[in-house]
Amino acid sequence: MLRLVLIPLLVVVYYLPFKWSNEAATAIFVLAAISDWLDGFLARQLRQQSAFGAFLDPVADKLMVATALVLLLADAGVRASVLSPILFTLVVAVIVGREIAVSALREWMAELGRRASVAVSLLGKFKTTAQFVAIALMLYKAPLYGYSMARAGELLLYLAGGLTVW
Repeated sequence: MLRLVLIPLLVVVYYLPFKWSNEAATAIFVLAAISDWLDGFLARQLRQQSAFGAFLDPVADKLMVATALVLLLADAGVRASVLSPILFTLVVAVIVGREIAVSALREWMAELGRRASVAVSLLGKFKTTAQFVAIALMLYKAPLYGYSMARAGELLLYLAGGLTVW
């Protein structure tokens, strides 16, 4: 539920006209990513799983990722700074499209009683981690120790896009 509450907060903070808004938006996104990991970790360790949690967890992740990617795509400054606006747009479309398709597939398989057949793989976890880190770096935008975090995030997002297709 925290991740769902953080989505509108991310949007509002991203558009605030303050110097610190990028850092704050990044912190919100990172908090959501950490809460995703912590939620899964605690559920497994404590063997506390529910049908509602199994449904809501991937939905919250997908909504947070899609929202952040749309924010970045809609940002003229980001589009102007990427290596190729067309490639960036295609990768965002592939990632968001895959998220929708996988959600639909999981729902369909659940109706057939075979939800476990579309369980998350290790590759899927790596892709998700790459996505989360890439988006956080791109939200941050500012250079860190002389390196462009936005460019590093962009390249990592292309890797995540490649893993998405794979």
